[in-house]
Amino acid sequence: MSARVIVLAGPSGAGKTRLANRLGLPVLRLDDFYKDGNDPSAPRILTGANAGMVDWDHPDSWHKQQALIAVLSLCQNGSTEVPYYDISHDRRAGSHLFELGGAALFVAEGIFAHEIALTLREAGVVAGAFCITQSPTRVFWRRLWRDIREHRKPIPVLVSRGRVLKRRQQQLVQEAVRKGCAAASPSEAMVAIRPLLALASARRR
Repeated sequence: MSARVIVLAGPSGAGKTRLANRLGLPVLRLDDFYKDGNDPSAPRILTGANAGMVDWDHPDSWHKQQALIAVLSLCQNGSTEVPYYDISHDRRAGSHLFELGGAALFVAEGIFAHEIALTLREAGVVAGAFCITQSPTRVFWRRLWRDIREHRKPIPVLVSRGRVLKRRQQQLVQEAVRKGCAAASPSEAMVAIRPLLALASARRR
């Protein structure tokens, strides 16, 4: 393998993307592997204010196998074709070639990243795997303001969805830990990742 991956999982709004951007590494956005909103295999919310809508927080709303193949291809070949996903319209809007540019380390981040962490470990390509988490209340507000700013969904949908996710957050973190990720705040994960960055930099020199 020519490259290894740092897996960043965790609740939406916990700070995965901000942390990934601070690392100075190529970043594969695993949320771009969502299914289209009209995909008949996408799970639906059955009860509550958002009943009938696609449950975007269920892993079956995501192309797990496609994401796994993309990460493994990057590790082996240094490049892969990845989709662009338009969250506001619930569909893919094209694709592009994602290249590591010779980097020996890259980040794969997304709310379902833990779903492929064990398989990646078995393949021997994981440099580190973390579930990024903060207090449920902090995550709720971070996610809400971001989603409003980006016009992702109508505000009533965002609020009701956010309340459900707040209640489920600890369950999600526990699931990620069971699947091979270490629970950590953004600052704790940064401390753990710095030695990996230093090692990758030394190897390039």
